[in-house]
Amino acid sequence: MIVEVEAYGGPPGGPWPDAASHSFRGPGGRNSVMFGPPGRLYTYRSYGIHVCANVSCGDDGTAAGVLFRAAAIELGVEIAQTRRPEGTREASLGRGPGNLCAALSISMDDYGVDLFAADSPVGLKFGAPEFGISGPRVGVSQAADRPWRFWLAGRREVSAYRRSPRAPAMGGSD
Repeated sequence: MIVEVEAYGGPPGGPWPDAASHSFRGPGGRNSVMFGPPGRLYTYRSYGIHVCANVSCGDDGTAAGVLFRAAAIELGVEIAQTRRPEGTREASLGRGPGNLCAALSISMDDYGVDLFAADSPVGLKFGAPEFGISGPRVGVSQAADRPWRFWLAGRREVSAYRRSPRAPAMGGSD
């Protein structure tokens, strides 16, 4: 179950201009999935190391995505543990975008898959609505104060908030 996400917009001319987004400079080879259609998986490497995953959520042609930041591993815990370092606690298996992808075996090969297609190697299903909290995004230096990070209250799988050292002081960013 996804317990924490972050929203990202797109280029300056779009409905949600977002300098922190990979799509801010417009569509290109690697970020094209972020421009729709909705429900597609956008995978990328963070710092060239960790695979991270977003789901596109804007209309076709409009850049928008939601980064999967943390998940509670409810089924297949034993399998997820084999994909993470020995001794990783269950609550930490999917905490953080890179750890989430490692635990769920989401890879760069999953780029562009339709998360709602029956034959997709990675799937997404909607669950019952739950009350969430919002706050600033983690680790971004641009648009750092936007309350576009959302998480479920009381979930131990949620990652800690860490402001980027490159971000302006709190309140100094849009």
